[in-house]
Amino acid sequence: MLFFTQCFGAVLDLIHLRFQHYKAKRVFSAAGQLVCVVNPTHSLKYAPTRHAAGQTSAEQGVLPPCHHHEAVHDPQLVPCTCPLFSCPWEGHLEVVVSHLRQTHRINILQGAEIVFLATDMHLPAPTDWIIMHSCLGHQFLLVLRKQEKYEGHPQFFATMMLIGTPTQADNFTYRLELNRNQRRLKWEATPRSVLECVDSVISDGDCLVLNTSLAQLFSDNGSLAIGIAITTSKVHKAEDEM
Repeated sequence: MLFFTQCFGAVLDLIHLRFQHYKAKRVFSAAGQLVCVVNPTHSLKYAPTRHAAGQTSAEQGVLPPCHHHEAVHDPQLVPCTCPLFSCPWEGHLEVVVSHLRQTHRINILQGAEIVFLATDMHLPAPTDWIIMHSCLGHQFLLVLRKQEKYEGHPQFFATMMLIGTPTQADNFTYRLELNRNQRRLKWEATPRSVLECVDSVISDGDCLVLNTSLAQLFSDNGSLAIGIAITTSKVHKAEDEM
């Protein structure tokens, strides 16, 4: 019975995933956009411990400060950039993508414009949806996080990080767009480098921020579709022409 129950649960998960893919393709196929269904993952970095059990939920929701660069002794080595885990890995920037794919099983999608379909938005915070986006000869890390910055008020934070240096990141502009029920919300900014801390970007609010009610306006049966487009910065195009 236990074996049958586990197999039946796996079949239901597969049917649910295929249904999500079908809905996404039906909605976005007319636009010719590539759709990636992203399932949520509870971040182990913010898992409550015995010491944190006596804290209020507001205290647990505060993002811890980043100390990545303090632990890096070799300036050519960078720490793991995956925001889900407190990973001790260090390596050269050129092999960060391989580490994220092989160790943390983060998928990568190619294309100038894609749709990031995050499922199960109702799950409690903290929860992350993460994927890598490859285009224009570079790799980007898209992070969507559900986090309580204030007690009882979860919010959604979405940001794009370039797997490269801050100087390289200045060459690009990314756009996140929500579009549903005759409503459109757009966020456009320069991506930050993964050498900076994702947690700091979210804490500063330098990203797309949605409260729960706003996220529900754009969600469909618990899934949130975010259109992603990355372009080369116009300022740098003009400099190149000169």
